[in-house]
Amino acid sequence: MNITKTWALAIVFYASPVQSLAQAVDPEPVAIVELGAAAAWNVPSGSWSGGPDFAVEVTPLENWLELEAGITPLFSRHASEWDTDLLFKKPWTLSKKLEFMAGVGPEWILTRAKGRTRNSLGGEVALDLMYWPTAKHRWGWFVEPGYEYNFGRGHEKALGVSGGLLIGIR
Repeated sequence: MNITKTWALAIVFYASPVQSLAQAVDPEPVAIVELGAAAAWNVPSGSWSGGPDFAVEVTPLENWLELEAGITPLFSRHASEWDTDLLFKKPWTLSKKLEFMAGVGPEWILTRAKGRTRNSLGGEVALDLMYWPTAKHRWGWFVEPGYEYNFGRGHEKALGVSGGLLIGIR
C-alpha cells in the first residue's frame, strides 16, 4: 500500500461517522432559558405584585459560576415595576436531576406609580432550585425565592418567589 492510500484511509477513518458516534456524549446546555411567573411582597407596605419572569443563564466556570440575566415586570393595583437583574450564582449539583444555586447581584428597577416614573439601583439575593426530570437537561422546573433591596428613595425591601419552566439550549 502506498503512502497516498494510507493517508486517504486514515482521513476516511478519522472523519467517519462511526468515530463521531463513538464520542457522542450529551453535553450540558450552552444556555438555560427560564420562563415562569413571579410574585413579590413589599415588606414596608405589605402590598403584593405579580407578573411574568424571563431569564437566561450561562456557565462561564463549570461548578463555580453561573450568570443569570433576567427581567421581571411586576404589576399591582396602582403601580408597575420592571426589575432587570444580573445574578452571580454558585452552583451545587445535588444529583443528576437536582441542582441548587445561591446568587447575588445588582438590579435596575423602573417603577411607574401615580403618574411618575422612577429609576433606581438595587441589590438582590436569590436561591435557585432546579429539577430536571431527565439526565439530558433538555427541560425542567425551577423555583427561586429571593430578597430585593432598592437603593433608591424609600429604600424599599421585597421578598419574592419565581418559578416555572427550564429549557436547555444546546
